[in-house]
Amino acid sequence: MTALYEHDDRLRVRDLQPPPATAGDTSIGDLISDISADVSQLVRDEIELAKAEIKEESTKAGKAMGMLGGAGYAGHLVLLMGSLTLVFALGNVMDLAWAALIVTALWAVVGAVLYTTGRKRLRTVNLKPEQTMESLKEDARWARHPRN
Repeated sequence: MTALYEHDDRLRVRDLQPPPATAGDTSIGDLISDISADVSQLVRDEIELAKAEIKEESTKAGKAMGMLGGAGYAGHLVLLMGSLTLVFALGNVMDLAWAALIVTALWAVVGAVLYTTGRKRLRTVNLKPEQTMESLKEDARWARHPRN
């Protein structure tokens, strides 16, 4: 049976071996103590794995949200400053109303591209701890049939 745990910011696999058998002089209290210690360690390992997975996915989500926020702020500034400049520049060639319409359409395309990219990255975030769920299922199977 294996369990995953976090060490030095990396997930590793550790083999869980049953305690070595002794010559029949092991008391029931010792066996229960060993089982209790193993279950406690297993629960701690599973909790650490879940924490590591959630931390990793939360970091990805935070970065994606930061990009969306930054895109919104940059888009706002560009819309204000660049639009005025471009409208007046085009106003030398055509009517100001047409110049303003062209500039508005340009920034609409830029905004759509930023939104689509941010949304695509946000969809890759998975907050469900897949490794922990699989490990818990394996632990449950082992607990039901420990000799297999």
